[in-house]
Amino acid sequence: MSFNELYEKELAFQADRRRATVEFIRIISDLWYDDTVELILFRNQLIDRNVSEILNLVEYASEFVEKPISIFDAVEIARELKNLKLPPSKIDIGKLVYEYHLDRDQHFIKDFVEEKMCDAKNVTKNESKDIVLYGFGRIGRLLARELVAITGKGSQMRLRAIVTRGEITESVLEKRASLLRNDSVHGDFHGTVRADFDKKALIINGTTVHVISADTPEEIDYTSYGIFEALIIDNTGAYRDKESLSRHLKAKGTSKVLLTAPGKGVPNIVHGVNHEDFDPKEVDIFSAASCTTNAITPILKVIEDNFGVINGHLETIHAYTNDQNLVDNMHKKYRRGRAAALNMVITETGAGAAVSKALPSFIGKLTSNAIRVPVPNGSLAILNLHLENAASKETINTVMKKYALEGDLVEQIKYSLSNELVSSDIVGEAAPAIFDSNATISSNNGTNVVLYVWYDNEYGYTHQVIRLAKYISQIRKFYYL
Repeated sequence: MSFNELYEKELAFQADRRRATVEFIRIISDLWYDDTVELILFRNQLIDRNVSEILNLVEYASEFVEKPISIFDAVEIARELKNLKLPPSKIDIGKLVYEYHLDRDQHFIKDFVEEKMCDAKNVTKNESKDIVLYGFGRIGRLLARELVAITGKGSQMRLRAIVTRGEITESVLEKRASLLRNDSVHGDFHGTVRADFDKKALIINGTTVHVISADTPEEIDYTSYGIFEALIIDNTGAYRDKESLSRHLKAKGTSKVLLTAPGKGVPNIVHGVNHEDFDPKEVDIFSAASCTTNAITPILKVIEDNFGVINGHLETIHAYTNDQNLVDNMHKKYRRGRAAALNMVITETGAGAAVSKALPSFIGKLTSNAIRVPVPNGSLAILNLHLENAASKETINTVMKKYALEGDLVEQIKYSLSNELVSSDIVGEAAPAIFDSNATISSNNGTNVVLYVWYDNEYGYTHQVIRLAKYISQIRKFYYL
């Protein structure tokens, strides 16, 4: 075959792949908007992705599982899923394609899909849940973006209102809309946002989200806005203990509270690790802990369960945050008063101690500290651990890859194969922990290991909050992850 003939053949194959991907995108959209069935690819979101993005994800998936996963198989499986008329679901089509490769000689694809989805018939329909964002800062706006993106038919969680302080003038409302539309770190919002001053609302993708001004939580009557039994997601940081958070429950139209920070006197949850220890039918107030706690706890659970941890130290290299100064000025905490974008700043983190709230076996085992560095987002946790049972780098990586592929932590742990991973690469990652397999270090005798865990301290944490919000709201779905 000549060079030109080979090139023409390659072009034809690429055209076929892209046509198949276009069909795949259409099925993804139909499943989501018609049936509330969300397809993901090894925990990567597929809704609103373009052709090139999906092909890149398929290539990553193939490398990850070391099997020739193809878009053509994914399309065939997606077609069969569409034909089944599933209940509200979240399905990892990457896992399905991988499993089909393992036993494709024993099943027709239709029979294979029907067998894997057989438990879906046991899922009953649930009531939708009204969501109120109390506060509209970095996490609040990312929550708004993601809640709108996953609204679908509105049969699960519905963003109904945003609560802020101060008078809602026309210019203030437009500023809120602008901050939701545009983000210097995460890019433009993939949708429409319009300020409606007459309604005192933001019209997001054509849907009204009320903007309510309040100085205290208990003064609001949510029922006057048609909101009932709402889950209040408090991302202000102003209320952090059980007593102050309980004030939300005094407002008309509320039922549950979720704090997006470590809380005192309330369950601190790392979804995937300890969320099932607390029944939403019995508990009204939850904390989603911190971004760093959500990053390290799934990794520590894997290490503890497989090797045992005697003790260790956490050092988090953390992006600067809004509580630091832009230029040198007074600050109540040491060092944080120095210009955030010009300095590495040693400061404290409570994440080491907070791990024990989700994993009690870690009480007294971890010391911790933090260094804030001049990047706006994207952080790195370094875990230096002394193990009970020795393990090589290869052993640790093999175990971590297994947990990233199957089990209860597949949404929490992403396994990175890249030799070139840097902080900007993990911006926009939905997993709270990206395990850097190439950076793992084990001592000669295998009893001391150093693990590197990247995390998008905004976006990855936001997805953990949403996962926990679904659990608290008792959103019933069929999961195949």
